[in-house]
Amino acid sequence: MKETPREHGMLPTADGQRIYWEEWGEESGAPALYLHGGPGGTCGRSGYRNRFDLSRTRVIGFDQRGCGRSLPHASDPATSLDSNTTAHLIRDIETLREARGVESWVVNGVSWGSTLALAYAQAHPDRVAGVVLFAVTTTSRREVDWITEGVGAVFPEAWDRFATHAERAGTGYRRGRDRLVEAYDRLLNSPDPAVRDAASREWARWEDVHVSIGAGGFARDPRWDDDAYRLAFARLVAHYWSNDGFADPPLLERMDRLRDIPGILIHGRRDVSGPTLTAVEVHRRWPGSTLIIDEQDGHGGPTMVQHWSEANARLLRLHEA
Repeated sequence: MKETPREHGMLPTADGQRIYWEEWGEESGAPALYLHGGPGGTCGRSGYRNRFDLSRTRVIGFDQRGCGRSLPHASDPATSLDSNTTAHLIRDIETLREARGVESWVVNGVSWGSTLALAYAQAHPDRVAGVVLFAVTTTSRREVDWITEGVGAVFPEAWDRFATHAERAGTGYRRGRDRLVEAYDRLLNSPDPAVRDAASREWARWEDVHVSIGAGGFARDPRWDDDAYRLAFARLVAHYWSNDGFADPPLLERMDRLRDIPGILIHGRRDVSGPTLTAVEVHRRWPGSTLIIDEQDGHGGPTMVQHWSEANARLLRLHEA
């Protein structure tokens, strides 16, 4: 398979960002958009393209503002995150759609990307031909507090280390009284590079811990070796999570906007980080959706990936009908 995108470039935005984008597949194919996880996860090596029949699909992906090849980069403390919100990302998607001459597309979102996919579809339902969500999230306060604190009931030793770091870092954080995610948000925006670095390493370790059950055990993600990636990822995640995904009102309260859009939701039963409850609630409020719960996988895995490919093939058939 061709290892470089058919087209790629940097998209300027009205507020001074430069967004990296890429296209794979057939130029005349049915358009599809890929939204990566994180926030800050990036398109990486573009493996998402393998979830589509590229002989019939025009697949577009991009690195969300502040991460990957997009500029300015969130690893630089001088990069303000004031203009990095869900509303800004939705505008970036629309700017990209218009620039690439797409009328409507099938939107794919993975993990955090599923939150962004829902938010975009709710804002622009007329531009969405279908939605595929993988590891479903809405980034509600309940979900954020679970993944940063509640899941400590499953991993108490690791969570104690995660919380202790914040308590000893001079943020004023006290467990049981304050939100841990807000303490880390302050640490990751510290003017002291050593403080930012230490906080990003603790955040990365906690990420590896809470996904471990569905991933076959604890393993360190090699992407953390890239300082810029790790710092941007941790800073962006803490920024969005401490603001409940910048979704006001919460996404679950606006699901009626998707009533005419077909959707396929794929979630792993063993996803301890994001319990199945969220996927079920989204499905219940979205009559046009199909829910697939994979009993074996967690926050991703081989059988979930197979469901992902099949979901895109199914929506492509609907799009072509």
